[in-house]
Amino acid sequence: MNQDIVEVTLENARQVLIDESRRRLVVVDFWADWCAPCKALLPILEKLATEYKGQFLLAKVNADREPDIAGQFGVRSLPTVILMRDGQPVDAFQGAQPETQVRKILEKHLPPAWEATLDDAIAKMQAGDFDGALPQLRTAYEESGRIDYIGLALAQDLIQLNRCDEAETVLKGISAAGKGPDYANVEALLQARRQAAKSPEIEVLERRLREQPDNGDLVLELAGQYRAERHYEAALDLLLGLLKRDREFGAGAARKAFLDTLAALGKGDPMAVRFQRQFFNLLY
Repeated sequence: MNQDIVEVTLENARQVLIDESRRRLVVVDFWADWCAPCKALLPILEKLATEYKGQFLLAKVNADREPDIAGQFGVRSLPTVILMRDGQPVDAFQGAQPETQVRKILEKHLPPAWEATLDDAIAKMQAGDFDGALPQLRTAYEESGRIDYIGLALAQDLIQLNRCDEAETVLKGISAAGKGPDYANVEALLQARRQAAKSPEIEVLERRLREQPDNGDLVLELAGQYRAERHYEAALDLLLGLLKRDREFGAGAARKAFLDTLAALGKGDPMAVRFQRQFFNLLY
């Protein structure tokens, strides 16, 4: 059962049309079985109610069965669609409309899609799912036109994932107006994470590699440790450098480690895309 689509009767009319409209947009569709345009419009409304995932409630009123409700709204022709917010009509249209037009009308009264994406991402961050939040934060940041407070949330998430260089890049894009207390807190978090980021194992391997810069086995070992501690960019830089020297190092072990690290970042991740391009340029 779709909780975002309901049939309206006299018994539930106040709850659906008044009370619910104080919580979210309610789209009231007056229709009838004999009305051909109604049957063309209704599937569009139902599809959008499902697609928008709770951003609005579709309230269907059969005008033949509920003439009192239709009369109270002054409905004179079918289909008639009335948009309700805070107990009051805020928009309306009559007759069958194409999906593109219905979307335009709805979007005038709905929050932008990135707000729901951001809410979901913040909930994931609060639950400790920083990996799950990352692609949603990126989407919300870009689709919102890079609003500062979303950038700060994105930077904070990246810091939690030990992706400090990326977090620093995001922070550099914050406007002067956005550099308030929240910005200072995230910047302090970044510095603290950087100071504590390297484990003793990494420091030992880095020292050994400085002493033996051509030791490919050490490169693989250090890259593996970087990846284990989520220092993905450092791991990919190391592995790409090794592949430039020997594309088949370790009987393909370097290539596999590189591709495994890309996979750990996830499909579509900007860092992964950047290194994929460099890898393909190396191959071809």
